[in-house]
Amino acid sequence: MKKINFTIDIAAPRQTVYDLLTAPDTYKEWVHVAWPNSYYDGKWEQGELLRFISPGNGGTAALVKELEKATYILLEHTAVLQPDLTPDVTSEEAKGWIGSTEGYRFTESGGITRLLVELETTPEWIAMFEEGYPAALKKLKEICERA
Repeated sequence: MKKINFTIDIAAPRQTVYDLLTAPDTYKEWVHVAWPNSYYDGKWEQGELLRFISPGNGGTAALVKELEKATYILLEHTAVLQPDLTPDVTSEEAKGWIGSTEGYRFTESGGITRLLVELETTPEWIAMFEEGYPAALKKLKEICERA
């Protein structure tokens, strides 16, 4: 696994950034710029399973390993979802994805929230994240700053 990070400063309180990052409607909006029509199913609660779905393409399932609202979220991916949303834990793709992590760290100073996204993933997914996350985070910033 390889670690990669993305950081963005947002002129909004960290509670606002957290709320808009995780709310179903605004999640769809900020993720859409990188992964069109994607959404999630589940609850952002420690111990819960979230399914990140890209209609017609499947998606991934992730366990919320840690969650301190407006401070830190740690997700651990547990399966790849097939297009019919059946979990896959045995294919080579799934084996490469399972165990990867996605962390969101929120810090605030002077009314500016710094959002740090920390990913631990296999090398074959890095290009997708490096292309997608900067655009998605820019959109999240726009959503938070207009709120």
